[in-house]
Formats: sequence, C-alpha cells, structure tokens
Amino acid sequence: MQNATTAPSACPAAKMTTEELAAALRIVPQTARAALCRNGHYLGLRPVKLPNGKLLWDAAEVDRLIQQ
Repeated sequence: MQNATTAPSACPAAKMTTEELAAALRIVPQTARAALCRNGHYLGLRPVKLPNGKLLWDAAEVDRLIQQ
C-alpha cells in the first residue's frame, strides 16, 4: 500500500504577523488587535488565528490596502 503525499505549494499565500502589519501601516499593534476584537476586522482585513492565539494577516491584502 502506497501513501499519497502532497507536495507543499510552490507559492503559498504570504502572511504577516500583527507586528509586521503594524509596521507596514505605521500603527501600533494594539490598534489592529483592538479593532479586530471590537469589529471583527481591521480596515476590512481579517486574520487567520493560529491555535496558539497568534494572528496572521494576508500580505497581499495589506499591500492592496497600502496602494489605495
């Protein structure tokens, strides 16, 4: 019996931490965390929450937000 293995994606979606998001948007990290807690998003951005409680934000969405 052979086990099928899946190769990792060659181009996974880039993610950034809350601290990296804050640096890119020139805010303090707590601003994004507080908005997420109050509204469920920060400027329309919704992070992925890891089991350890950390948040990962989609880098492409952050770049698109900066370009506007």
